[in-house]
Amino acid sequence: MDVVEIGALAQALKAQAQRVVVGHERVVELLLVALLSEGHILLEGVPGTGKTLLARAFAAGLDLTFRRVQFTPDLMPGDIIGTNLFNFQTNTFVLTKGPIFTEFLLADEVNRTPPKTQAALLEAMQERSVTIDGKRHSLGAGFMVVATQNPIEQEGTYPLPEAQLDRFLFKVPVGYPSRDQERQMVRVHGHRTAMPDLPAFGLQAAAGLDVLLAARARVAELRLADEMVDYIVDLVRATREHPSLVTGASPRACNMLATASRAYAALQGRDFVIPDDVKVLAVPCLGHRVVLAPGAEIEGLTANDVLRQVLDRVPAPR
Repeated sequence: MDVVEIGALAQALKAQAQRVVVGHERVVELLLVALLSEGHILLEGVPGTGKTLLARAFAAGLDLTFRRVQFTPDLMPGDIIGTNLFNFQTNTFVLTKGPIFTEFLLADEVNRTPPKTQAALLEAMQERSVTIDGKRHSLGAGFMVVATQNPIEQEGTYPLPEAQLDRFLFKVPVGYPSRDQERQMVRVHGHRTAMPDLPAFGLQAAAGLDVLLAARARVAELRLADEMVDYIVDLVRATREHPSLVTGASPRACNMLATASRAYAALQGRDFVIPDDVKVLAVPCLGHRVVLAPGAEIEGLTANDVLRQVLDRVPAPR
C-alpha cells in the first residue's frame, strides 16, 4: 500500500462519518491519524456536542468488531475485562470475556467511573492485552480505544490519572458547532430525539483489519530524517524545562508524536515528515501530558498556551 492508497482510504472513512456528523472536521482528521498510528484518542466536551455519535459513525466505516461501554460510578473492572466463572457441569473455570475483547472500543464518559475501574484500561491500552487471574489474554493488533469524557469541572466526574492520560495519543476538545453547522444539524437530525439509526444513513465499511494493518505498516516505514528526530526530541524535552510547567511530557510522548507525524504526512500524500506535520500535532499530542505550575494558572495560562510558546522557541529544521 502506498501513500496515495492511504489517502484514498482516509477520504472514504471521512466521507462515511460525514454522512451522519455535521462539522468536527478537525476531530475526524485526528481520529484518522490515531487510527493509522495505532493510537487511542480522548474526546472531551460538554454533553450533547456529538462525541458519542462521532465515534460510532467513525467506527461504522471500519469492518472491525465494535463494542461500547457506558462508564458509570458503579462499574467494576470485571465488568470491562471479564472474569473466570465456575462451571458446575464441568467443574472448571470458564473465561467470560468482557466488552474490552473487541477491535474498536468506545469508552463512553470514561471519567464518570472511579479510578479503580479506569485503571482496568491501562494494560489494554499500552500492551493490547489484559491479565485475568494471572493469565494474559491478547486483544489483537487492531485494538483501539476512543474515549469520551465530560469536562472535569462538571458534577460526578473523576479526573483521569496522569498514567492513563499518557496512554492516549491525542486529547481533543469537541466544542460547539458554528451557527451554520448547527442549522444543518437540525435539518439532518431535528426530526428525532434519540440517537440516529446509523444503518438508515447507508454507512458502509471502507476498510477491514487487513487493509488497516497494511496502511499502518506503510506509515511506519515513512522517512523521518535525523533532523526531524532531533526536532521532536527537543520539543518534548523543552516542556520539561519550561518554568510554567511542573511536569513535562514523557519519553513516550516522543515516540507517539513521531508516529503520529508519519501518519499525518501520509494523509497529506507525502512519504516523509516535515516540521509542519509535527507543529500541527504537537498541541493535541502533548497538551494532556503536561501539568501547569500554580503560578501559570493564576496568570490565566493554559497548557496549550505554554506549548505554543515552546513551539515558538524551539527552532525547526529547514
